[in-house]
Amino acid sequence: MESIDPALLLSAYAQGIFPMADGADDPSVHWVEPRLRAILPLGGFRLSHSLKKTLVADRFRVTTDAAFADMVALCAEPAGDRLTTWINPVIKASYDRLFQIGHAHSVECWLDDRLVGGLYGVSLGRAFFGESMVSRARDASKVALAHLVARLIAGGWKLLDCQFITPHLASLGAIEIRQADYLARLYSVLAGGDADGVLGAGAVGAGAAGVSPPSPPFVAGDWGALDALGAAAAPDFGAAGATGSPPGYVIAQLLTNTS
Repeated sequence: MESIDPALLLSAYAQGIFPMADGADDPSVHWVEPRLRAILPLGGFRLSHSLKKTLVADRFRVTTDAAFADMVALCAEPAGDRLTTWINPVIKASYDRLFQIGHAHSVECWLDDRLVGGLYGVSLGRAFFGESMVSRARDASKVALAHLVARLIAGGWKLLDCQFITPHLASLGAIEIRQADYLARLYSVLAGGDADGVLGAGAVGAGAAGVSPPSPPFVAGDWGALDALGAAAAPDFGAAGATGSPPGYVIAQLLTNTS
């Protein structure tokens, strides 16, 4: 199966660029650099009362990296609100390669043994790039995003890129910023700094001067840090296995304390 070389793909992300296809049946991909970029500040996730109740009730069984290929395939399926997607076979194969080398992750929501929602994305340093999320049951994608944000906070991530703003993401705390602002935050995080308080004007000046993005290796976040917190808070959690995600009350507590 044709795919994008992982080194090229990660290099593109480090420069604020990502691939898309015009449709699921389109055999080609093109590179995208939006003029306006959506991010979700990790301390600004909006945990509504109703979502908190859903989390604490553990309506869904939540796992991580347990069904990455299935998660991508579910995101690629047409649905009533979108008749086609931008995820074609090249995209699927490319992100599966990133998953195999530890640079892509998924969060899955299950009802019984049925995958009903979740998300996947790319990890580079302490930046996480959300690629797609899907819901086939009420609140499944919201629960997956809550688990992701909690995992990123616990693991030391500094930036959550959402690519394009939507009303759904905005309701959960996502904001839209200029690409120059985004690049300033991204470069700062990859260089080992923070994303907050970085001025976009600096990125404009730096870009004009031909400054390149930081070079790897980048200090990585700890994807498993949340599991250690979950095991400490819920002694039975460890029995759930390596792919389980901590109980909803642990997620809700972490998000409440950091928001």
